[in-house]
Amino acid sequence: MALSLAVSRLVSSPVSAFATISGISRPLFPAKSLSSDQFFSILPSKLTTRRRATPGAIRLSSTKAKSLSISAEISIGDKLPDATLSYFDSAGELQTSTISDLTKGKKTILFAVPGAFTPTCSQKHLPGFVEKSAELKAKGVDTIACISVNDAFVMRAWKEDLKINDEVLLLSDGNGDFTRAIGCELDLSDKPVGLGVRSRRYALLAEDGVVKVLNLEEGGAFTFSGAEDMLKAL
Repeated sequence: MALSLAVSRLVSSPVSAFATISGISRPLFPAKSLSSDQFFSILPSKLTTRRRATPGAIRLSSTKAKSLSISAEISIGDKLPDATLSYFDSAGELQTSTISDLTKGKKTILFAVPGAFTPTCSQKHLPGFVEKSAELKAKGVDTIACISVNDAFVMRAWKEDLKINDEVLLLSDGNGDFTRAIGCELDLSDKPVGLGVRSRRYALLAEDGVVKVLNLEEGGAFTFSGAEDMLKAL
């Protein structure tokens, strides 16, 4: 009842209505119209506005991931789970391949990137394996493949943009099935560029489908998953 009466008086008598903020009584609803300068002059001095921080450079690491230790479902000695990946062949035909096809009876390097066309992946990670592909194959590696949670069309465009031939096979894990199966998801949905859930950066060596080397980065960092690191491990 008391609250209803107070509201009624406030509405019916705007001139006499006062608000007490920080110990200062001032009219809450002035009777006459005010300019913007006059309006802001009646606000209490202790009211302040808060500026939004200017965003810094975008990094391919998640604030969610930083609280987690570097771990995954897959580890050295494990058999890789099977999954179907897609790619465009040299004739422009869409093809599919399974992890089993890529690794059975073979020595295979699989490395993953958070995203096609992203800076570190395009300037360092993928080009490094292209450059060192002959050396890696001279050490017994049968297949070198790059995996990303991008669709096959994006992967083809990325390959063409970097002028890659058959040194490295670019594979699309479009729905993230393989990435989830080995526990290497990277949630970048807090970034403003719309990356969503991608793959953490890693490089692994599998022999007959069994993981022998696993260099798993924290998020999208690039510190020890490059071609040189895999050469040292062979």
